[in-house]
Amino acid sequence: MKQIIIASGKGGTGKTSISAAFASLTQKAVFADCDVDASDLHLILSPKIIEKENFVCGKEAIIKPLECSSCGLCYQLCRFEAIVPNTESKSYAVSSIACDGCGVCVQHCPEKAIDFIDKESGMCFHSHTRFGPLIHAQLYPGGENSGKLVSLVRKKAIELAQASNMDFILIDGPPGIGCPVIASLTSCDALLAIVEPSLSSLHDAKRLLQLSKHFAIPSYVVINKWDISPKLTKIMEAEFQNMGIEVLGKLPYDLVFTKAMIKAQTIIEYDSTGEISQTLRSIWKKLIHKNEYQPYLIKKEGIL
Repeated sequence: MKQIIIASGKGGTGKTSISAAFASLTQKAVFADCDVDASDLHLILSPKIIEKENFVCGKEAIIKPLECSSCGLCYQLCRFEAIVPNTESKSYAVSSIACDGCGVCVQHCPEKAIDFIDKESGMCFHSHTRFGPLIHAQLYPGGENSGKLVSLVRKKAIELAQASNMDFILIDGPPGIGCPVIASLTSCDALLAIVEPSLSSLHDAKRLLQLSKHFAIPSYVVINKWDISPKLTKIMEAEFQNMGIEVLGKLPYDLVFTKAMIKAQTIIEYDSTGEISQTLRSIWKKLIHKNEYQPYLIKKEGIL
């Protein structure tokens, strides 16, 4: 079973559209949307939820109004301004979005009128799509520890893939290089970084590729919307060549992506014989072929 992640150093490069296109080309695969802070793969794959699970992480303070003496000590101590005073009733409440779960108010409340309960920060879903099973999640507004939620998505995807004897886990990763990206990237067999011809995308992609190198993960690049700046595209190709990163393909800017999204379809479904669909098929075949023996070679050479 191979785990392949499609990610980007920054948002808006087109990784989800490309991930969805690969999903329509892949057989015997589990799909995992690890961009839990702003997941949108489900908008194209139109999943039907089979089961869901609460994601509980961290703590949250709750003031018991009948036991509260309205002394205001919690209001004075809270550095996150999560204690909200009610001028009419002269009592206090806790804003669940602002509360950081530090527990200072709980420790110092003279009346012991504040409960410290587990905080429900999101939901994790197992769904069925027209291409296969999808594991995805939703982080609630103000929810934290998205890296742990990503780990939960990965864990469930691996368990499902092993139980169903799948060949691939295809991961739509989050942008950046933070905790959610690290949780998405570790132990994967290949990374496909989606970039666009902009200086910010080049800068952030290089950081992502350095991160993948740290974890000894074979990495490749696709340049999306390359024709909006052919000059910068050449510069990026040279940069990636110097890093030893192969560019598997280039996609032109085309409104067909937007038209496909409006129809809630992948680009392969919307325009199966078009230039972009043919290029994506070629990129996917190259990625599978490149990745076929990479994990074995890496372990043999003693990198892992």
